[in-house]
Amino acid sequence: MLKLSVILLCGLLYVDAAMSRNQTSSDPPEVTTPLGKVKGSLMETRLGKTIYAFRGIRYGEPPIGQLRFKQAEPVKSWEGTFDASKEGPSCGWLESKLQSEDCLRLNVYTTKLGDHSLKTPVIVFFHPGGFYGFSGQSYLFGPQYLLDEEVVLVTTNYRLGAIGFTATGDAEFPGNLGLKDQVQALRWVQQNIAAFNGDPECVTIVGYSAGSWSVALHMLSPMSRGLFHRAVAMSGSPTKGEQLQHQQLDLAKKQARLVGCPSESTRIMRECFEKVPADKMAATVRNMTDWGWDPIRFWSAVVEPDIPGLERFIVEQPVDSIRCGNFYSVPFMSGSTLDEFGGQALVPVVAARHGNNSVFDDLNANWDHIAPIAFQFQRNSSRSKRISDELRDFYFKNETIGLQNWQALAHLYGDAIVSFPIHRIVDLVSRYSDQPVYYYHFVYPGRYSWHVWSDTKKPFGVVHHDDLMYLFYMQRYFPYFNETAPEIPTVEHITAMWASFAKTGNPIPKDNPLFKDVTWEPFQPETGQYLEINSTLTMKFNLNAERMEAFERIFPLEEANFSLSSQNFLPFAGSWTPDDRPYS
Repeated sequence: MLKLSVILLCGLLYVDAAMSRNQTSSDPPEVTTPLGKVKGSLMETRLGKTIYAFRGIRYGEPPIGQLRFKQAEPVKSWEGTFDASKEGPSCGWLESKLQSEDCLRLNVYTTKLGDHSLKTPVIVFFHPGGFYGFSGQSYLFGPQYLLDEEVVLVTTNYRLGAIGFTATGDAEFPGNLGLKDQVQALRWVQQNIAAFNGDPECVTIVGYSAGSWSVALHMLSPMSRGLFHRAVAMSGSPTKGEQLQHQQLDLAKKQARLVGCPSESTRIMRECFEKVPADKMAATVRNMTDWGWDPIRFWSAVVEPDIPGLERFIVEQPVDSIRCGNFYSVPFMSGSTLDEFGGQALVPVVAARHGNNSVFDDLNANWDHIAPIAFQFQRNSSRSKRISDELRDFYFKNETIGLQNWQALAHLYGDAIVSFPIHRIVDLVSRYSDQPVYYYHFVYPGRYSWHVWSDTKKPFGVVHHDDLMYLFYMQRYFPYFNETAPEIPTVEHITAMWASFAKTGNPIPKDNPLFKDVTWEPFQPETGQYLEINSTLTMKFNLNAERMEAFERIFPLEEANFSLSSQNFLPFAGSWTPDDRPYS
């Protein structure tokens, strides 16, 4: 089975060793926050600026025991000095070597300390991982590139998987705990970031994939109003072809079976879940899919029930919130990569090139069952049959799926999971917001990629996550780009534009020679402006228009009242089973 070469090369790195190349022997920095003193460490940017790094700061009380499935409580003040000089633990996910349920932690990186009159724009980053993987730790999302710009960076953990996202539609598991953790982190930023020379009145939230879903949902959530001032949603949006569910009881029961818990009632299930070790809960992720690696996302945000005494993060469908004007209108930037989840097509293609057509055979024989799983729409209904037929007709012209048209399969994966949801939210927000909306398409073909061909080790394309390596130093997966690396112009473009947007709400920085004669016009639905990010930056129009029009026709807004209810999410046992999985 295909494995990512970067993971094979880098998977054994120790967390604390990840930043050792940037430590210095100077005295550690120390700040005094409203909660108490915090001691950090020193790092260095790509261009040699000193970074004052404070890692693993608690923003919430540890959600342990009977608090495991409760909304996070704000962290209490402490005596003495909090040691934030080393990596803090992540929340439970399969590949983490340093994790704990005491994981409501965040990292703060700044290049200025002391003079609090020098307020610096703040970027808060919500990590990707399908709501079941990754963390905000510095060996995954390091500050060395972005902190060459004048910003304060905050990366944060939030509860994942069953612990963060079990939702049964009642008071036992209302849902969205991981998203409410993020709200608590944003509240912490408002109260404490000034101690790190950050400006609490100039906060930009940035997220990737599941983190991008998070950003979009914060724009819609009444809990998040006033906690940020601009938003960047990278490669993910809840405005897909279907509504959000009101519960995921079927998934909760599946989780219960996997950890040996009874599920006769949600109360009994919760009481049992509270006793299951967190690492055991996280380890079940390999068994949560229904066909190979699909669905690539299973835990999700939900529209919460109205329960007295509990805050609701999501109160209505995202599309309804936007169309009714019930959202936080701020400058908004969003976009996707060239191939996105097209890398999912690698497995059947590589297998078929070695004489094994089993995955393609399964697709052809069981398309009506597999398509709703892989491309994430309502299952087992006349509507799902109609959608499956229309997708196959448009992308494959009703021909046999195989090596002759595998690129169409790659396009369908990318469009269904990322590109169309991004297209829809950009279009909707631009229609109903009084703030500018900036749309981008990242197509730069670098030397490294999340998905590579197994024989040549060359990139499959420009896939999901590939643009992140130019915004952050992702040491676990990609090499460090030094001053001679050909990737540096792209690093400089991305970091400068994201920082400029955080500072001014306009992604093109003034008086920067890198952007001479570059314009990035806000998106307009009638003309579809977007910036193509390659070695050069070019304004273009109507991105993938034919494919997006097909999705609009197949998943019309007027039909968005079809919910992915539990009875429509029955499992299908296909022939393809994974031995590894990517994180979305």
